[in-house]
Amino acid sequence: TQFQPSEFAKLVMIICLAVYLQRRLDKIRELPTLLGSLLYVVVPCLLIFKQPDLGTSLVLITIWFGMTFIAGARTFHLFGILTFGVILFAGMWKLNVLKPFQKNRLVVFMNPEEDPKEAGYHVIQARIAVGSGQIWGKGLLKGTQAHGKFIPENHTDFIFTVAGEELGFLGAGFILICYMIIFFRAFAIARRTSDLFGRLVCVGVIAWLAFQTFENVGMCMGLVPMTGVPLPFMSYGGSSMFATLVAFGLLQNVHVRSR
Repeated sequence: TQFQPSEFAKLVMIICLAVYLQRRLDKIRELPTLLGSLLYVVVPCLLIFKQPDLGTSLVLITIWFGMTFIAGARTFHLFGILTFGVILFAGMWKLNVLKPFQKNRLVVFMNPEEDPKEAGYHVIQARIAVGSGQIWGKGLLKGTQAHGKFIPENHTDFIFTVAGEELGFLGAGFILICYMIIFFRAFAIARRTSDLFGRLVCVGVIAWLAFQTFENVGMCMGLVPMTGVPLPFMSYGGSSMFATLVAFGLLQNVHVRSR
């Protein structure tokens, strides 16, 4: 079992960023203050990207956008930073800063049939697995794609393909409905609390888990590029599961205090 510090970096960043934004709420519409909050993301992102782990870096960036927006940052500033990030990513692509496998993931997302035996293999097999489940699925432990070892990492990154194949459209849809209920409930907690720090923490947790859910499910269905982020509460992994449970503990703490 490997310990992944990047999972706990999400928790630390949410708490530290919430403290920063709470103390500088009256100046959050000023660009220097907003850029100061960005330092809480840049440092861990650079370390995580070095691993390399592009997926977790995107999660941290999503958390920052969600928390600063709720804190009252100007939309114009956020859009400008997003534009600069896109330009920076294009420069990293041009200068070969990105690893070859990271580039291949983005290229095969557009057309996985160009390299069906190498870079596009994961995408093609994931689509086959989800589509073969049809409405009712093949039954638990009866998925030919999952148990035939056609889908790599089917217990972590591609766990949703197993659900789609064995439980079908109805089972996979029920899982997504459960996630929606969790996120709506978390939003209700964030709206109910009058404590700014608690609201920011809730928004950070929601942005974290919602983005990972969207990215993982979209990746398995071929809707977004592969990044290798776990699906909350479903993917195997001690560090990811423990960090997710701690995040839900923060939500419950805010809920209890708001009552």
